[in-house]
Amino acid sequence: MNNDFIFTNNPFPIWIYDSQSLQFLNVNAAAISKYGYPKEQFLQMQITEFYPPEYQEILLDIINHKNNLKLKFQCQHRCQDGRYIDVETVTYSIKYQDINAHLVYIQDVSHNRLAEDFPNQVLDDSSQIIGTSQDIINRKRTEQALKTQLEREQLMRTVVQRIHQSLKLQDILNATVQEVRHLLQVERVIVYQFAPDMSGKVVAESVEAGWRESLGVQIEDTCFQTGAGLEYYYGLKRAIANIYTAGLTDCHIQLLEQFEVKANLVVPILLEVGGENTSYRLWGLLVAHQCSRTREWEESQLDLLDQLSVTIAIAIQKSSIFQQAQTELAERQKAERELRNALAEKEILLKEVHHRVKNNLQIVSSLLQLQSQTLVDPEVIRVFQDSQNRIDSISLIHKNLYTSPNIGQLDVVDYIQSLATSILISYQTGLDKIELKTYIAPIDLNIDQAIACGLIINELISNSLKHAFPNDQKGTITITLEKILNHIKMSIQDNGVGIPNDLDWKNTSSLGLSLVYDLVTEQLEGSITLERNHGTVFTIQFPQLILQ
Repeated sequence: MNNDFIFTNNPFPIWIYDSQSLQFLNVNAAAISKYGYPKEQFLQMQITEFYPPEYQEILLDIINHKNNLKLKFQCQHRCQDGRYIDVETVTYSIKYQDINAHLVYIQDVSHNRLAEDFPNQVLDDSSQIIGTSQDIINRKRTEQALKTQLEREQLMRTVVQRIHQSLKLQDILNATVQEVRHLLQVERVIVYQFAPDMSGKVVAESVEAGWRESLGVQIEDTCFQTGAGLEYYYGLKRAIANIYTAGLTDCHIQLLEQFEVKANLVVPILLEVGGENTSYRLWGLLVAHQCSRTREWEESQLDLLDQLSVTIAIAIQKSSIFQQAQTELAERQKAERELRNALAEKEILLKEVHHRVKNNLQIVSSLLQLQSQTLVDPEVIRVFQDSQNRIDSISLIHKNLYTSPNIGQLDVVDYIQSLATSILISYQTGLDKIELKTYIAPIDLNIDQAIACGLIINELISNSLKHAFPNDQKGTITITLEKILNHIKMSIQDNGVGIPNDLDWKNTSSLGLSLVYDLVTEQLEGSITLERNHGTVFTIQFPQLILQ
């Protein structure tokens, strides 16, 4: 292949500069397009202008190296608009007579093929340096996302481990605030507990040296006693980038100013109160303080604190149960005490299991969403969206279970309504276009049946949204669930264009319909029928199993 063609048409940026003057001698079209400099401006620049200040010393060491230079490294390059982008570069020192060979090497590198090393040679005054680069921003984002995921998983493991190792609530709270401060890189993290009269105190704190401590300090806070912060009773979490622009009350701002707070994250710690009608009691707050500056928070950072607040609530409940059991030690026999503690432990651990399964599924869903943002093929994006919806339908079950007052018992009415609504939202379909009707009887389903039904509903509703209503046609989707003797009947119906009569849906290449058929016949051990009149109706019947 002609080497001029390799240089000019290579999809990766290539540049050549003089090793003495550091002046650019030539660049290809890919470099001009990638970095935005016109070729005339490139040829007036030195290589040192291409790198940020922190790379200058390393760059000069490379240039001054007197042996043959072949180096691959990661760095940043400055674009014409002032942005710096993450790249991986390959550079070679060359003599005029070697440039063709090195262009062939660059061609091999750009196609990910292995090229032979060149023999060592000594730079002289006529030597040049040739380089190429590849954008690695997506790789960096993926690496950062995985790093953040691992750090958060480690934090959750640390806190849960403390709950298992110690029944002392203070030890658990101290470990939590310490780990959260290091992970979020903030100056202070506290746990604030409310008294019955809504006064409060800091019961755990991790604070960076040089900032005022709040633990043990008498705090006069009249905000909550006068009714402020009512939204925290209902589980509201807040990310405040700037306390002066967030609409806070004067008493709240004055309190934060005492401790030099500029921005913060706040999540409530809610304890479940038993009884026929489940409710929650506001025990306190988990708060991260940024004191050195204002800060724009990431949603994932707020979600992390929210997850930890549930873990703290479990620790508080576990500690409370243990203290109650200790009081009863003097009044009850040893066997009865052990049984009570074991039952309480089982309930807490089961709630924790469902919560962690839900969190892990949401991490997978988030990774699929992150990856889909890098894709351009609509079909591939659709496949990722379908996979994300399937994972979300399972995650919703575990969320319903760990928030249920009766552990292991699913609120099927709320689950199906929430699932169907979330599917419409995921396809960016408003209720003004597609009317959703649900007739759900409060039937007891075990978790295996619930997961199967959720996946079936997800596939059939998704199928209707994709195919039943072309050209923004309006329509109705109806979901029915009822018990008939010792069987359960479920139907998913739409009034769209219907499935073609010549389509054998049981033997189709469609993953969604194949999945539905397998779930019904194998997982639920039931039957499924299809009606094609005035739209599409899938009717499913399966035996009701006794909950274990």
